[in-house]
Amino acid sequence: MKNLLILIVAIAIYLHFYPQPELESWFNEQKTMVLSEFSNATDTKVRLNPDKIYKDLQPNFDQFNEDEQAFAREVTSSRNSVKEFFKNYCQGKRPTPKLHQKNQQLLCSKISTYQSLF
Repeated sequence: MKNLLILIVAIAIYLHFYPQPELESWFNEQKTMVLSEFSNATDTKVRLNPDKIYKDLQPNFDQFNEDEQAFAREVTSSRNSVKEFFKNYCQGKRPTPKLHQKNQQLLCSKISTYQSLF
């Protein structure tokens, strides 16, 4: 057992000071796979339903034109599109050409209430 521990430490020291690109890429792939499997196994399934954001916006649709309503529907069609919109236009504070600034702020405020469920 002691010899096995010495061998493991020796290999770790060797790989630390003399990195191997193939081994490192294989290790990173394996690490990514294991982390994604753990994430899937421990998922609580409590996630954001993007349709909830759309329903919260519906009372304010009188100030949205038809194109803006269609764009809001497109943004709230999936969890990934909501995340991308929030990251690009709400956190990045970039204006989107498809929404009026006031409507964009309204959409961002509705999304930010559910941000913890991303």
